[in-house]
Amino acid sequence: MPMQTLELFEKRMRLFERIIGRNIERRVRLFEEKFEEKVERPFRMIEQKIGRNIESRLRRFGQNGIRLNDEVRFIRSWIEKPLSVGAVTPSGKVLARSMASYVDPNDDGPVIELGPGTGPVTEALVAHGVDPARLVLVEFNPAFCKLLRQRYPQATVVQGDAYRLREALTAYTRHQASAVVSGLPLMTKPRRTRLRLLGDALGLLKPDAPFVQFTYAMVPPIPKLAGLTVEASERIWLNLPPARVWVYRRPAGR
Repeated sequence: MPMQTLELFEKRMRLFERIIGRNIERRVRLFEEKFEEKVERPFRMIEQKIGRNIESRLRRFGQNGIRLNDEVRFIRSWIEKPLSVGAVTPSGKVLARSMASYVDPNDDGPVIELGPGTGPVTEALVAHGVDPARLVLVEFNPAFCKLLRQRYPQATVVQGDAYRLREALTAYTRHQASAVVSGLPLMTKPRRTRLRLLGDALGLLKPDAPFVQFTYAMVPPIPKLAGLTVEASERIWLNLPPARVWVYRRPAGR
């Protein structure tokens, strides 16, 4: 193809790409505006209305002396912030026991639990033999923090963002941790957020200590990385929904 013809072809292709790009960008903006108007705004109004109704009913229950169970607490929090809570009900006992089984109860380092919620995994850790005084519970929800302090007065309860783990635990990690047990909804987060969390957790752990994470998905919550070992439990069908436990470790010397 002659040079002049080639240059003309390239110019026309670039012009074509710019036209397509502008059209796509304009369509995306229109879609975002319509989505905000037709979907997000009405949904937020529904969420606020439902949240107010549930809150008023719960207050009425409390005034009548009725103790709320953990499922109701979880449902309320899930409706208010579904992506933050990540589950409609607390982890089942079989799943909680499976997660706790990867923690050495005879070690002396802290056991850090991320997103304990109302404490089903915390309860399993204590039943497994972990001294409550070793527990460092990082929970974002202030109502759950209050509940955890009542149930586990010997544990350290930190109200903070577990996805900013180093910042949340600045004053609580003088010793290398024996385990990090996570009930966070990792699959709702971008890959880079999951990788950062794993990196921060491994930085707090002793060599070969476990980072324990559950997921409802079939795939691992964090992709396998060089220098780490990864193991998975059998699928726990008795949990609702069925779940699997994944354990990440950095072997000594790496």
